[in-house]
Amino acid sequence: MRDAQPIRAWREYAGTRDATVSENSTLVTAAHFDYVREHAAPEDRLLAELKSAARAAKIPEIWIAPEQAVFLQILLRAAKCREVVEVGTLAGYSAIAMARALPEGGRVRTIELSERHAEFARRWIARSDVASRIEVHVGAGADVLPRFEANSADAMFLDADKSSYPLYLEHALRIVRPGGLILADNAFAFGQLLDARPTDRDVPAVRAFNDLIARTKGLDAVIVPLGDGLWVGVKR
Repeated sequence: MRDAQPIRAWREYAGTRDATVSENSTLVTAAHFDYVREHAAPEDRLLAELKSAARAAKIPEIWIAPEQAVFLQILLRAAKCREVVEVGTLAGYSAIAMARALPEGGRVRTIELSERHAEFARRWIARSDVASRIEVHVGAGADVLPRFEANSADAMFLDADKSSYPLYLEHALRIVRPGGLILADNAFAFGQLLDARPTDRDVPAVRAFNDLIARTKGLDAVIVPLGDGLWVGVKR
């Protein structure tokens, strides 16, 4: 006969917990996010120096959080990704972070509208340990993405102009293979998603995109509350 003591102990423990704690997500605070950051792999020296150089060069200070970079790397490794497409290179921070999660022969094709930003990114990519895994394409995403073949990527990461996210999603559904990842940053609209009177002009576009991706057929997706909110989807 099974020992009833562990079962009894579990019932007593469970009885002290509010059932909604397990059923619903726990409300988090800034302190929780600090805790997550402190318990993730630390940002390496190259990426920290890249951010400092970007600030000095007056490059917009827009990049994913270090703990979000770790999460992306985990996703790419778990999905055994070799080919990644990124829309929105800027300083090259996320391109370098993602390339580090790829095996030898893997590739990140990253798209940047600004030639100045692309040149900055190229310089820092060249200094990285994954320079051979990253290609920087200059131009608008709407112009570059049609050149990429269908089912030619294992994952696609959107982190560019929010008004074009619906178009980028359309391309992602073509470019990413079945079973691949479709990821989109800033699902929380720069922290203003739920504000009654948001001041950022892109908030309506983010809200519209969130509604769109939630009802997109052939894509299973959820917002992960890291950074400014990250859509993580798997193409069926």
